[in-house]
Amino acid sequence: MHDTLMRSALFVPANRPDRFPKAIASGADVVIVDLEDSVAPDDKSTARDALVRYAAEHPQDRLWVRINDGSTPWFDDDLAMCRELSAVAGIVLPKAQAAEHVYTVSGAGKPLIPAIESAQGLRVLDDIAGANGVVRLTFGILDLMVEFGTRPRTEGAQRILDQVRFQILQASRMHGLADPVDTIYADFSDLEGLERTAVLARDMGFGGMLCIHPKQVPVVHQVYQPLPEELDWAQRVVDHADSTGEYAFRLDGRMVDLPVIESARRVLERGNLYRMRSA
Repeated sequence: MHDTLMRSALFVPANRPDRFPKAIASGADVVIVDLEDSVAPDDKSTARDALVRYAAEHPQDRLWVRINDGSTPWFDDDLAMCRELSAVAGIVLPKAQAAEHVYTVSGAGKPLIPAIESAQGLRVLDDIAGANGVVRLTFGILDLMVEFGTRPRTEGAQRILDQVRFQILQASRMHGLADPVDTIYADFSDLEGLERTAVLARDMGFGGMLCIHPKQVPVVHQVYQPLPEELDWAQRVVDHADSTGEYAFRLDGRMVDLPVIESARRVLERGNLYRMRSA
């Protein structure tokens, strides 16, 4: 089964292989080597070659790759590289706008995360989420805001962002995908703002966050790490339900029923994944 722990997914430009070790050392659950937005058109081939060389020299480093989207002239070569390199653990498909694009990428045989970045992508989100090979969803709020004409860092932008999050969550649950990954927080110097945003997405039901700088990783991990008191409560709920067979009872003055028990099991599952990753 695909590892569902993805609290942090850290981008690193493909044309800066000198930064790959630092990204891996950050402790991020996933490192995404970016062939798309952070690489200029004239540097695409050079960046791809740099990734191939690094993978050959460091086969133990399991890297995800954000390829260029299907409308670009670099798509086929990016996809062929991902198919051939065993070091590529998964693929992020930017600007996912049709299930057909997703099916093409899934042919590489790697876990796939489509990134929804347009109104068209939102319109066909259900088809994308149900496509073969998709393990979870994410989205790119910057591209969406440009298309929508939304003013960044305003109350209106926040309302749009929350609606997009809801659609991503709904599609993820309908198709049994892993918890989705929230979009980036662009101001990597504002760690307090990052924490507030991560808490909001966590409380909505997201499983992690895209990161653009190593110093964002520990903040995101802290937010998504279950608190000791949460783990203790969840364990006692599950223990009582399993030992008595009851699905409705009171514990510490709180009413517990089946949805609460299932939520407690999810908390314990996440806690176990964190312990395994830390071991």
